Amino acid sequence: MNQHKEQQGYLTIAANTADTDYLRLAYLQALNIKATQRINRCAVIVDSKTAKQILPCHKEVFDYIIQAPDSTTGPYGLEPMAFRLTPFKETIKLESDLLFTRSIDHWWQTFRLRDVVLSTGCKNYLQQPATSRRYRQVFDDNALPDVYNGLMYFRFSRTAADFFRHAEQVFSNWSDICNTLKNCRDPHPTTDVAYAIAATLTGAEQCTIPGADFINFVHMKPDINGYNEGVSFQDVFVTEFDDGMIRINNVNQYHPVHYYDKTFATDELIKYYERRRRIS
Repeated sequence: MNQHKEQQGYLTIAANTADTDYLRLAYLQALNIKATQRINRCAVIVDSKTAKQILPCHKEVFDYIIQAPDSTTGPYGLEPMAFRLTPFKETIKLESDLLFTRSIDHWWQTFRLRDVVLSTGCKNYLQQPATSRRYRQVFDDNALPDVYNGLMYFRFSRTAADFFRHAEQVFSNWSDICNTLKNCRDPHPTTDVAYAIAATLTGAEQCTIPGADFINFVHMKPDINGYNEGVSFQDVFVTEFDDGMIRINNVNQYHPVHYYDKTFATDELIKYYERRRRIS
């Protein structure tokens, strides 16, 4: 049976941990997508544990809730399943802690220049390209492409199948692969590194569009934005919401916002987007 039910839509992965309710973040994101995008079909992949926490409100907002087979490599193992589980022929896959402030419907045409598009680089809250390399030492030391999985596109194709096959091999054999990388000390693979390796094996030129420098997001990690590690950006900057726009220190965030600090997803914010969804 054909897995693809529709032409295009958004996909995220929600596998709750002891520390983070990713389903809550995914729900907020789906509300946000419904409120900001004209093309706004949403799917979420959950593991068996998270599936037990599905509520009627989730079923109302998500167009597809997909329970993945349990992975022997934990939540990371769900990532490469995206290709074979997505209900869309064309998929924008997001990390669940990312929100939009305006429509990116026009991005789809640029995405279609490749079968796989990983966002390249990121921006700070001032909308400037990030220059900090604190979180990218493994990338620089191993000449890996500077890609982020927080926002990516793929379509049903041989290239995408190869990319996710390589990604699955990286996740499954991380201990051996980590030993071959310079200055790699991560006991578990980060998805950014895994996807950078998969892109290299597939051909980075087939998985990125460096000239389309608008295909990225604002990343609220500390060093990117000039505040101290261990501090929440919410304690450093003033954040406002104005008719769908997210404003940080009086700067409108025109790019998607990868808020990173999971406490940003408050009950108040969820109610805000529930209201916006109803009036959109």
